[in-house]
Amino acid sequence: MKNKLAVLIPALNEEKNIREVIQGVRKAITGEIVVIDDASSDSTARAAREEGAKVLPLLLSLGAWGATRTGIRYANKHQFEIAVTIDADGQHQPESIAELIAPILSNQADVVIGSCTERGSIPRKLSWLFFRKITGLGVRDLTSGFRAYNAAAISQLMTSDTALLDYQDIGILLALSKAGFRILEVPVMMCPRSSGHSRVFSSWWDVFRYLVITLILCLSKVGMPAASGYRSEIG
Repeated sequence: MKNKLAVLIPALNEEKNIREVIQGVRKAITGEIVVIDDASSDSTARAAREEGAKVLPLLLSLGAWGATRTGIRYANKHQFEIAVTIDADGQHQPESIAELIAPILSNQADVVIGSCTERGSIPRKLSWLFFRKITGLGVRDLTSGFRAYNAAAISQLMTSDTALLDYQDIGILLALSKAGFRILEVPVMMCPRSSGHSRVFSSWWDVFRYLVITLILCLSKVGMPAASGYRSEIG
């Protein structure tokens, strides 16, 4: 028997935020809450367990996508119909989960992205435009980790095409688009981090590394069909 919904929360040293995030998810929607602890050095895992979440502890840090994919593997193994990924830093608003999964429940999309273009700085927006031109993806918020996947997309994310990607944003969308999945983008609100910093954009070296790897991923897909399955509900 399939389970309905898994909310996956990859977390690295988010002891200060994880309780509030779990509480918000529990108030917003019914489903299994799964925290993937990416070898945190603080008490993230303990705090998550105390809040009643299922915790998947990693002995070694696998990075943002590696931790997320561990959660996706859990959702695939336990046959969840929908998996939602939400950040542990409190930026994503759990009350938006219902809007995120609605297009999947109505069979309008296989993958839904919670988009908040207002949060982007001018350099980030320029990079989004650059990568949209290269990839053919119509997604406006390319770096949002607030996403919902149906069972077929969950299974696709277990293929070798996604195993070694460092980041969960553009590379994953390219793989899903190439496989013919319907990608829909819906507007959501996001909050600033209450503490800590981005694990991807924490230094200029990380930014440079991210841009180079993402560019290589994009160029490797040159010639792929445009993301014809993409639609947006953003005005």
